[in-house]
Amino acid sequence: MQNRYTADIGDYGKLGLLRCLEKTGLKIGVNWYLTPDEGHNEDGRFIQYAHDEAYQPYDPPLWRALAQILENGQRRVTALESPRILKATFFGELLDCSGVPASLRPDLRTAWHRRALKALRGCQLVFADPDNGLMVPSALHSKRSDKYVLPEELFAFYRQGASVLYYQHKARRSDDFYLDQHRRLVQALPKAQGLGLKFTHTSLRYYWFLLQPEHAERVRRCVDQMLTERWSELFQLC
Repeated sequence: MQNRYTADIGDYGKLGLLRCLEKTGLKIGVNWYLTPDEGHNEDGRFIQYAHDEAYQPYDPPLWRALAQILENGQRRVTALESPRILKATFFGELLDCSGVPASLRPDLRTAWHRRALKALRGCQLVFADPDNGLMVPSALHSKRSDKYVLPEELFAFYRQGASVLYYQHKARRSDDFYLDQHRRLVQALPKAQGLGLKFTHTSLRYYWFLLQPEHAERVRRCVDQMLTERWSELFQLC
């Protein structure tokens, strides 16, 4: 996540999903995986939905709240950390390894992640929101690694007792690639249950669940209900 993305169409989808999950009664935690703003592309400029009332019916209060953030020029993730948008615990500490020698980056990131675990301890559903999604080998030791979530970071939240939901941007890969990637994560966690949603508007993106057995039925019912309503126009099961 970058501040410049705040309140774009992606946020409307992800927060709409989280607001639906809030109704399960599970205590939600959000790790923004906040990284420094970049300026080399047009990402974060998909905000026309906030001026188009056709998008309002999906979640009218959320639509109005995000439109207000854009109108006021408050494009920072802290603007989203409001109970009127989402009742959750947030971890928004910047993850920034730029300018840090490669040999020191793992320790910096490990310390950052430990603080995230501490901040979100007690949450029953933790959402991880990296720019790109699950770590790929080509980025592991590069300056781009901040834009990805490590499998072991997801596992740590799961082992702390939380179900986990993580964001995955769809790059030039097939759905099967991302589905297989997710299945491997589920298989690495005894008793975990998997579930996936794809957001089909503008740039494609996935939301993958690693569900604790005791949370799975509530989450599945919630997603099924969501897909019988208006959100089914923007989301589909993977």
